[in-house]
Amino acid sequence: MIDLKELQKKIYQNKVDKNFNLTNIPQEFCYLHGEVSEAFDAWLKKKDVEEISLELADVTIFTLGLAEMLGIDLEQALLKKIDINEKRVYVNGKKVEPK
Repeated sequence: MIDLKELQKKIYQNKVDKNFNLTNIPQEFCYLHGEVSEAFDAWLKKKDVEEISLELADVTIFTLGLAEMLGIDLEQALLKKIDINEKRVYVNGKKVEPK
């Protein structure tokens, strides 16, 4: 199993080693948006699974790098959000708010 915390730090260290952006948060969000768009475009163009998977990997890399820049433990946030989502109730695909 992958240690997400370790992977997050490794991705950030690669940014440091390559002199990539470490401070411009809006720029990182733009890059992340671009990577999501590239993945969607690959899917729209019916590219092979390998190409789409690499684009999704880029989305993950930028997300983990941004989390590290912001001091967010994405592993903990992910586990918390999964727990929240599992407890939500849906009827016909629509979220039902608790009373």
